[in-house]
Amino acid sequence: MPGTPPVRTLYGTQTTRRAAAVAAALVAGVLAAGVPVTQASAATGCAVAYTTSDWPGGFSANVIIQNLGSAVDGWTLGFTFPDSGQKVTSGWSATWTQSGQNVTARNVDYNAAIATGASVSIGFNGAWSGSNPTPASFALNGVTCTGSATTATPTPTPTMSPTPTPTPTPTATPTSVTPTVAADGTGKYRTVQAAIDAVPTGNSSRKVITIKPGTYREIVTIPANKPYITLQGLGSSARDVVIVNNHNADVYGTFNSATAFVNGHDAALTNLTISNDYVENSTTVGQQAVALNLNADRAVLTNVRLLGDQDTFLVNASARAYMARSYVEGTVDFIFGDGTIVIDDCDIYEKRSTGAPITAARTAAAKTYGFLIYRSRITGATNNTTQLGRPWGPNAQVLYRESTLSSAIKTSQPWTDMSGNPWQNARFFEYKNTGAGATVNSNRPQMSDSQAANYTPQKYLAGSDGWNPIS
Repeated sequence: MPGTPPVRTLYGTQTTRRAAAVAAALVAGVLAAGVPVTQASAATGCAVAYTTSDWPGGFSANVIIQNLGSAVDGWTLGFTFPDSGQKVTSGWSATWTQSGQNVTARNVDYNAAIATGASVSIGFNGAWSGSNPTPASFALNGVTCTGSATTATPTPTPTMSPTPTPTPTPTATPTSVTPTVAADGTGKYRTVQAAIDAVPTGNSSRKVITIKPGTYREIVTIPANKPYITLQGLGSSARDVVIVNNHNADVYGTFNSATAFVNGHDAALTNLTISNDYVENSTTVGQQAVALNLNADRAVLTNVRLLGDQDTFLVNASARAYMARSYVEGTVDFIFGDGTIVIDDCDIYEKRSTGAPITAARTAAAKTYGFLIYRSRITGATNNTTQLGRPWGPNAQVLYRESTLSSAIKTSQPWTDMSGNPWQNARFFEYKNTGAGATVNSNRPQMSDSQAANYTPQKYLAGSDGWNPIS
């Protein structure tokens, strides 16, 4: 598994930048980035600014609550979607529940108190069909809010264009939010691991650990006996919170070289970067260095950047994971393992100039589903050099479905052999891909429509418990 010195790239979403701009605007009482924000003039109850950024079939919503009444210590916000097709898929800075069209957000520990005139910012990702209308009204602790809801002008999902990454610049956190973790001492803890360690063993409800913008050079482990943990970056983009280290396979072994180990089931990562910045050189070419080692079942990753060289992202057998609107980069086999994952609406970048395989799946023969790259964008540093994958195990299962394959893809032979496992015996398929790298030939097995009906994101993730994080 050869590799070469990395060329670092960056990625951020317009969604998170817009949400942060709106938050700052409400706190300051001004308009930001051309996004309209309405505040109530009445002096009772509460005001709510609700802004969204949409893409086909989905949206991200930022909700800012201003308390115009007596100070509260513990709050519940309720509203109703006017369209039954709207669903909350994942949220942050609140515990989100939905029953029919009715949505409830409850405080988490760090933002339970809202003084008179103070504000808190929460948000969620959602799915929709038909249209994405704005809720008509909101209620805080049963009191109808007097601020009218507004919706930001929809913006398209950006297509990643790799550029050199500068040193992340910390972004100020809204003054109404006390982060769980802040390296500068303004939070409850200075390290991410200290916050995780404080979560009780056997935690039975969602624990949101918010992280102030900055660089956290540490090894982070969410243990198997601490489920329902969310790590949420508070920056205006995923690049503002960076968890990074430089362990490598030569010293630690491949699996133990990770910067982050996520083992507790129902874990969630959002709006942050996990990086392994170990730098290969002429004497260490082919040295694996993992950014994220994922063992958690029912894990959700949204707006996350995973940065590395060889073996960036390991998805182990115990994992079912949904990754959305995120970015993964590497050189060789940089999405690998024997678990099940749906990578939805993401950008995947092969940064090595000579190209290499993106995936190295080791799916067990008894498993129907391995890796699904769905409606994502695949790019690379050079044309006609990047391969879709190779079989780490003989029964590897990988499907690139309805994705945009750039000219970086090696069109004549996008799959290759590995460790004595011929790619032809693996379960490698494409379905309705587009782009300059999406040609069809005898080396590129295509799924039929009837087969594809059984290889949807929902089918991949359902398991025996019917898990569906994207409905």
